[in-house]
Amino acid sequence: MFFSPQPMHIPDGFLSVVVSVILWIISLGILFQAVRKTNGTLKERDIPLMGVLAAAIFAGQMLNFPVGGGTSGHLLGAAIAVILLGPWPAVLVMTSVVAVQALLFQDGGLLALGGNILNMAAAGVFVAHFVYTLLRRLTGEHKWGLFVSGFAAAWASIFIAALACALELALSGTSPADVAVPAMAAIHAVIGIGEGLITTGALAFIFTARRDLLEGNAAAQGQKPVLIGGALLSLALVILSPLASTHPDGLEWVAEQKGFLESARGALYEIIPDYVMPGISNEALATILAGAVGAAVVFALAYFTARRSKSKTA
Repeated sequence: MFFSPQPMHIPDGFLSVVVSVILWIISLGILFQAVRKTNGTLKERDIPLMGVLAAAIFAGQMLNFPVGGGTSGHLLGAAIAVILLGPWPAVLVMTSVVAVQALLFQDGGLLALGGNILNMAAAGVFVAHFVYTLLRRLTGEHKWGLFVSGFAAAWASIFIAALACALELALSGTSPADVAVPAMAAIHAVIGIGEGLITTGALAFIFTARRDLLEGNAAAQGQKPVLIGGALLSLALVILSPLASTHPDGLEWVAEQKGFLESARGALYEIIPDYVMPGISNEALATILAGAVGAAVVFALAYFTARRSKSKTA
């Protein structure tokens, strides 16, 4: 039996209008700074890497994995983006993913998009950067330090992003802080282990296949294999996406358990809702095609954002 990935991000209705507007303002300020910082530091080799990373993270996020107790988790990807690109380009990569998920797949509300960007594309990224940088300094040149630091950064990115979401729910009056924070922390502490293991596996693969990407000295002319490899990885993940767990993700599970799931509002419009391409009766095929379209759109958005940033520094 095939399944479809489940929506994963904060829907409209969970956050108050005032909180949503404030989060949008903060997120826009961070994005403005990310564009400015990226314009001054982006390397030629980062352009295709930003595109393929965004596509692979999008595809990877479609694969919800069960974590027990009738719930599931999914890849965030902030840590691997930080490790390969640095924090500011990683913010743009993660924003590309989150924005396309909301606009094209109705995964996360439009009013709540500022909160989703802040939690996943900003908080997750900067926490991962801080933890990874700190632990790499402590572990020195030891090879195992890369994997320990990557695992810890990935776990922390999930955990802190979940806590940020819980605080936003509390500020919105959706769920009291003494209810939302412990519930979100408990389930995402477990989900973070899955994030850490996936990130460690990805780092091990990159370390073996393209160590230069981790060292930041990849030549621009060597990026064709990055494009091909990233495209193949994204395609493989998309093909596997119909096998995603149908259990609710951490936020949805907490909302159901704590009685505020009914606060969620439906999308204002639908293009490819629930990651299923409309008009195709075979659900597995519909999910794969939806994922392929999404990965292509995310790649294009991240790639041309990077290309435009690079052209401004030329």
